[in-house]
Amino acid sequence: MSAEQPIDRLRLRRETEEAEETPLDRPRRLRRMEGLRRLVRETRLSADDLIYPLFVVHGQGIREEIESMPGTYHWSLDLLPAEVEEVAGLGIPAVILFGIPAVKDAIGSENFDEHGIVQEAIRTIKKAVPELVVITDVCMCQYTDHGHCGIVEDGRVLNDETLEVLARVAVSHAAAGADVVAPSAMMDGQVAAIRAAVDAAGFTQVAILSYAAKYASAFYGPFREAAESTPQFGDRQGYQMDPANAREALREVALDIEEGADMVMVKPALAYLDVIRQVREAFDHPLAAFSVSAEYAMVKAAAQRGWIDERRITLELLTAIKRAGADMILTYFAKDVARWLRE
Repeated sequence: MSAEQPIDRLRLRRETEEAEETPLDRPRRLRRMEGLRRLVRETRLSADDLIYPLFVVHGQGIREEIESMPGTYHWSLDLLPAEVEEVAGLGIPAVILFGIPAVKDAIGSENFDEHGIVQEAIRTIKKAVPELVVITDVCMCQYTDHGHCGIVEDGRVLNDETLEVLARVAVSHAAAGADVVAPSAMMDGQVAAIRAAVDAAGFTQVAILSYAAKYASAFYGPFREAAESTPQFGDRQGYQMDPANAREALREVALDIEEGADMVMVKPALAYLDVIRQVREAFDHPLAAFSVSAEYAMVKAAAQRGWIDERRITLELLTAIKRAGADMILTYFAKDVARWLRE
């Protein structure tokens, strides 16, 4: 035994020295096969996370592709049932509606008309697919002849006077059957005004998804073509947020939560992942992020030229938004993503 002990000590010393030279932590062990990668995946994107935007218009037989947003369409009400049935069949739980009115005026009258395009679209969808969550955008820009998100007087967008109109719009959407109203005008006090009006009308079950941190972004260009909502003068920097500000977003979110928002949103998403993360860390309310029209259009344009892999890029971008902290994502890619995730 005494003769063997020195040999054992030498072998132990050699094995110890070799172990010290070899990295003990090897992250690649868990990356070597797809099954392992799935087991340890931290962020999971699913159809349950998606909200699909729809543009609805007056007329018959209209399925008109939006030039700057390939694969996205204007829909007339007669063709809407088949579209929302497909959306629901893909496992997407919700849509958000944007309407193009027949006539525009200074206060966007069709916006709160009982038989306005969005109100009729809500009824059409609820008849076709009752279980589909219907969210409505509550704003004025696409309904007004000046293209701004509020009442205009002497070239100024009036805040408090606009609140009454936004409240009327939200109540009309609730009366038509909307499940969620989503104020996007960025008027101070809009959530409080809408919550009070909707509750007073007896629609206490209707939730509010507030565009709490909506930036004055250049990423909205294709949407303004699709919604016919480009301002006829000036811009929206006087009421939408400065892209340079992040702390201000936390203030805006806090105010909307205090006023009664059930869910909050950051818009756009891709250039504001840091804001999404900060909002997620500061608040427990459900958080949405809108992956907006230019984010979609840039991917589509590059993919059409063969410069990128559209599927991989899209899934990576939306996963990044989810990883940053978003619970739900509004995206024009929703149907494509739902299909890809099934494969």
